[in-house]
Amino acid sequence: MPTRQPKQLLLSFFGEYLVDEYVGPIRASVVIAVLEQAGVAAPATRATLDRLVQSGLLLRERSGREIMFSLTEHATAVLREATDRVRSPEIGIAHDEGWTLVTFSIPEEKRQLRHRLRATLAWEGFAPLRDGLWLAPGEVDLESSLEPLRSDLPIGSLAAFYAHELAGFSIAESVRTAWDIDAIRAAHEEFIAEWSDAPPLPDGVGTPASLARLAMLVADWLALQRVDPRLPVEYLDDHWPAARSFELYRRRRSELKLAANAEFDVLVAPRERIGIRSA
Repeated sequence: MPTRQPKQLLLSFFGEYLVDEYVGPIRASVVIAVLEQAGVAAPATRATLDRLVQSGLLLRERSGREIMFSLTEHATAVLREATDRVRSPEIGIAHDEGWTLVTFSIPEEKRQLRHRLRATLAWEGFAPLRDGLWLAPGEVDLESSLEPLRSDLPIGSLAAFYAHELAGFSIAESVRTAWDIDAIRAAHEEFIAEWSDAPPLPDGVGTPASLARLAMLVADWLALQRVDPRLPVEYLDDHWPAARSFELYRRRRSELKLAANAEFDVLVAPRERIGIRSA
């Protein structure tokens, strides 16, 4: 799998325990302890937390000698969408016929906005067909996915269409142009190789080993979701590995969740929290 960045691990952990389930804020020491078990040194975790505060995803406050963090409304909305994929009971495959097309032009001076738009489109399954023209399978709910960007997009900078291919003009070549099917398959195979031989869970609780492994698993799964646009099956290779990686992910998450919840209870005590559901 690609190298896991501290930001990916933090957001995966927050998505599991700060969206809907935990009455925050959460102590910095808890976050540091979890990421240390995932191989991230405390200074790197603190620096990442600082950047998330600066980017408007986290709120920071002091309670006595403790530094506390909580999600902003924007971060909660973003993570809730990701959490829907993390907890989905079925593999995502485009069932709608047709394709969503987006064309846009963002001025050079708005480079950060262009990056945010591209990242949003990629998360929704789009890939660039050519400069400024992106393609995704099925009918994408762009109104919802682009809502956080809507006020920043210049008037007339983006247009979207829902289309069907015409007889005699197969879209198969466009699919191969937009997406590297072999690379998507390889990403699934990497995930399967990474998580097929999981070590046994540690006895008892106290150190957040299962919490860390759960954050790593979710981070890897979300990274795979960004690579795989969930293309219709007729464009995929024989024995496509998505079903295998999905079943493996669900099994590993189920195995880790109960122990991770118990470790989380220990770490946040005696802070008030509501019961965490095992999913």
